[in-house]
Amino acid sequence: MSFCFNFEVPEQTTNTDNHHGKEKKENATKHTVDTTKPCEPVKEAKEHFALSDPHSLLTDSVAESVTIGTLPPLYFLNETVFERTASERDDVENILHRTAEQRSDLISGVYEGGLKVWECTYDLLELIERDGETFMGKRVLDLGCGAGLLGILALKRGARQAHFQDYNSTVIEQLTVPNVIINCQEDEDDVGSEEEGDKEGSGKKMKIQDGGEKNSKEDVKNGSPPTKKKALDVLSKNPLLSKCRFFSGDWSTYLALVEKDDPPQPKYDIIFTSETIYNTAYYPTLHETLHRLLAPNGLVYLATKAHYFGVGGGLHLFESFVEQKGVFSLERVWDGDEGLQRHVVLLRFKTTTKDTCKK
Repeated sequence: MSFCFNFEVPEQTTNTDNHHGKEKKENATKHTVDTTKPCEPVKEAKEHFALSDPHSLLTDSVAESVTIGTLPPLYFLNETVFERTASERDDVENILHRTAEQRSDLISGVYEGGLKVWECTYDLLELIERDGETFMGKRVLDLGCGAGLLGILALKRGARQAHFQDYNSTVIEQLTVPNVIINCQEDEDDVGSEEEGDKEGSGKKMKIQDGGEKNSKEDVKNGSPPTKKKALDVLSKNPLLSKCRFFSGDWSTYLALVEKDDPPQPKYDIIFTSETIYNTAYYPTLHETLHRLLAPNGLVYLATKAHYFGVGGGLHLFESFVEQKGVFSLERVWDGDEGLQRHVVLLRFKTTTKDTCKK
């Protein structure tokens, strides 16, 4: 069986430079979609706390690395592991089996593509690198996070809080949370090296292994992987994890859940959302979520394709929807014309008065 991904995933870990996305994008294939309306009940939102057995999530997992310019390296689990181990995983949503069986990246209302790192995520990372955003002291939401690379970058560059939301609980528990763990592990190594006056090895590759001795600093410099045990030690001691919250569920129920926080949580300074406007049926709920969770002076970074064939959504239709609502201004900040056109846009409130934000 085989997932229909947009690019090939190598067997071994790869560490890439500024041109990391070019080869993947040039080799991209059309993804398949199920365009039927959701026939299953709305997924109720829930918050995911510390997992009872995080060790199992990293067993036999390969973590790819991506490096863009001056950004810190980001690590994420190789998607092919989910195909190989689907029958052994705790997947109450049954999305691993269904996506493999239907050879589809998207099953509307069942699985919304979260196991895949989509092209526009890389576009947004490149824009962040270009603009030099550090996120210092900001509250950040990665909405429709999937692998969580955008929220993880904000976390590694000084965000006060980084919250992650995806439609599927399986994605959060088996991809997003492990990715945060292994990236926190990388930061632990950096801190240790700096304390001892050794600041090399920041671009290392990673493979999560069972057992083995603790890596020497020379091994780390040469790209040797940390042991699985060391990667999991961060659960109890890494301060970055205390800044994270993880949520799954439909946006409408997610919004209701977070607005029940007591005391109420401050709104987000930055909301990332990538490849989430492919279905026009989701526009009202997405817009409402952004409207109610963004801080008065906050920014929404939205990365998207110009058009999603087979689903019907795209930037032009979303721009028209936003203009009709009259809440946000929308600014195009990056346009890509390689292959299927892709864009990054910024949304901000047209005014920042409290009255307007409460509409």
